[in-house]
Amino acid sequence: MIDFLRPALAVAVLASATACGASSAPKTPAAAATGAATADTRPSADAAPVTATMPDVIGGNAGRAQEQMDPGLEMVFEDTSGRSRPVDDPAEWKICDSRPGPNEQITAYPVVFEVVKAAESCA
Repeated sequence: MIDFLRPALAVAVLASATACGASSAPKTPAAAATGAATADTRPSADAAPVTATMPDVIGGNAGRAQEQMDPGLEMVFEDTSGRSRPVDDPAEWKICDSRPGPNEQITAYPVVFEVVKAAESCA
């Protein structure tokens, strides 16, 4: 009976030894392994994992879009008219474009809304 179990025991020992030697951790570049990081690989201290998809708010009111977004999400409103006006009250502006675009995952911060005054047209 022991001779019958030897091949099964050998396979079990070999499998467990192989599993112990294997690593399930992803391989990292040398810079990451040594703790050095470049500007484009270092995550922001406030960055959170992707938790949302950018809604399609193009053409909508910037103030309403701001209300719909997660309150903890970092957002920036930029005057896209070329006049570099400050956007003090987003409710007075409409959205011409966004970064990321509609239906794209939010992977970088801040989320940027390109806006013009509500009475103006997007170029």
